[in-house]
Amino acid sequence: MPITNTPNSKTSANDILNRYLFNDMHVRGELVQLSKSYQSIVKNHDYPVGVRLLLGELMAATCLLSATLKFEGEITVQLQGDGPIGYMTVNGDNNQQMRGIAKLKPEQADTNASSLHELIGKGTMVITIQPDKGEAYQGVVALEQATLAECIAHYFEVSEQIPTKVWLFCDDDKQQAAGSLIQLLPDGDGGAENLAKQESDFEHIAQLTNTIKAEEIFSLEAEALLYRLYHQEKVSLFDPQAVSYQCGCSRNKCLGAIAQIEPSEIESILSEQNKISMTCDYCLTTYDFFHEDLKSFISKDKH
Repeated sequence: MPITNTPNSKTSANDILNRYLFNDMHVRGELVQLSKSYQSIVKNHDYPVGVRLLLGELMAATCLLSATLKFEGEITVQLQGDGPIGYMTVNGDNNQQMRGIAKLKPEQADTNASSLHELIGKGTMVITIQPDKGEAYQGVVALEQATLAECIAHYFEVSEQIPTKVWLFCDDDKQQAAGSLIQLLPDGDGGAENLAKQESDFEHIAQLTNTIKAEEIFSLEAEALLYRLYHQEKVSLFDPQAVSYQCGCSRNKCLGAIAQIEPSEIESILSEQNKISMTCDYCLTTYDFFHEDLKSFISKDKH
């Protein structure tokens, strides 16, 4: 829908991704606002503040990246390095179902680090795209920029050669995360004059987007925020997409993992502990399996 009139300013809807196009320019945009889904990722973990904030930014970034996919499938964005965080990862899919985790090195569990480079150290960002149909793709870029937003934009620059700018936000008090992305959409006309016009349009939209404030992206609905940023432009806003937290763990998946263990070892563990317990790293749910649950696995060794 073109934004031509001032919409009412309302409290931002929870966990929503919006896509939009600038009608007279070769530029597309995305806006993601996260609340409950982000809270679900961090609530059961005793992460230091800096880790929670970076995880929120990574979640918003993964939502924005998944929205650029033109197929059904999954995306994983992982940060890894020699800093206090051993690795941090967020998984998402084309349905905007997200989960994420950070693993700190034991001696750094109470780190006061806050910036990307203080937390990750010298490291890399690994982006893995797994279509439901077709082969997986993996891109690796060094975390050489100062912020995660700049690293994501650099990824597009080196892997897709598409001018892209990203803004990421996370507020620990509000327990909200958010992000915005704009991207040039070349029209295929390689003429120098046309290319210069497209680049000029992109820089113009980037300058407007750069005025975005954290309190706006956390408190305004998409239409109100986009009008505030781009009220002199013609913007087509597509139907929003809900973002949700989806861990994906289950008793059946745990049983599948146990099935890979030698029956004699299963029997040994049961005799010592009376059960086998498996805890999900993401949501920390623990699944307990007793002899009755696993007798079919043990009987494999009896035939």
